[in-house]
Amino acid sequence: MTLSPMTYPDGHVGWRAHDYATVRAVLADNRFSIRPDLMHNPFGPGSPGDAPPSPPGAFTDHDPPDHTRYRSKLTGQFTVRRMRLLAERLEAITAEHLEELAAQGSPADLVEHFAVPVPALMICELLGVPYERRTEFQQDAVLLAGGSGAEPGEAEAMFAAFGRLQQFMLEMVAAKHANPTDDLLSDLVNADSDLTNDEMASMGMALFGGGLDTTTNMLSLGMLELLRDQARVAAMLADPEAAVEELLRYISLTPATVRTALEDVEIDGVLVREGDTVLVELRSANHDPARYTEPELLDLTRGAAGHLAFGHGIHQCIGQHLARIELKIAFPGLFTRFPKLRLAVPEDELPHRASLVIGGLERMPVAWD
Repeated sequence: MTLSPMTYPDGHVGWRAHDYATVRAVLADNRFSIRPDLMHNPFGPGSPGDAPPSPPGAFTDHDPPDHTRYRSKLTGQFTVRRMRLLAERLEAITAEHLEELAAQGSPADLVEHFAVPVPALMICELLGVPYERRTEFQQDAVLLAGGSGAEPGEAEAMFAAFGRLQQFMLEMVAAKHANPTDDLLSDLVNADSDLTNDEMASMGMALFGGGLDTTTNMLSLGMLELLRDQARVAAMLADPEAAVEELLRYISLTPATVRTALEDVEIDGVLVREGDTVLVELRSANHDPARYTEPELLDLTRGAAGHLAFGHGIHQCIGQHLARIELKIAFPGLFTRFPKLRLAVPEDELPHRASLVIGGLERMPVAWD
């Protein structure tokens, strides 16, 4: 277990955690802050204070005690009953979009006709947002989830996108006050709690952005890996649960996160000073040979117990169970409906997203017999 020194773009000499044990140790230690306004940006220009404090309710960017208060309101919403109902709905949504994909005719874009609409519908189902309004926020949600703020004008675009999403979600909160339905946002809005409308809107935005973009990109990148070898397809169909966990580990869609020391912290004999920023490399940890034998080998029978694709500690992804359900239904569904599914263009012609944070494919033409 070790920390390595790292010089950040603004000249700050901080740290990087890259092996499995160190990454877990940093993520589990609440003396490290997740707040963006405290960090030195490892992906581009940016020093503490350059980013504004995260708004109330944006629980993914808050430390305790605020994070604890916000997350406690959500934890009980991901109930076994709700997950079961969503799984049943997902089966139907997946079947509908498989038929829509078939109706497009071979070849067709798997991203446009499957990987984007299926997660979008599911997050709409979870929050009770009308699906026909998704185009109002989808591009903005993708920008906020995948942008780094480092490119010229990108920070301003992200700020504007945040404002539009905040207004949209405030409208949804008001609608749920007036006409509650059986969904997470209605339950959150109408619970006896101390949350303000702004806080509930920000919480809804965090769930929306996290559930939309990440699953879309995991579907496209996971399919790319599966289509490289028919033996992988057979392994997925034989044991979807083990195969999905290994894909999550191997791809590690979010390659890294960032923490800042709130006080002096010693990690395995290394002193991290108060204010030091640590780049926490999730992908590197998931490929640590001390944790996984032959980590660069995609072995869909491995199971990959304990991987860090969803993070670790108090900020571990709250929607991970829904994401797993989506992937375990979608991947086998595609190959059951299209046994001869294959790429319709050479792999090197597939356009990848230009993002430092979350990777994915812009388009994925596929063909079938």
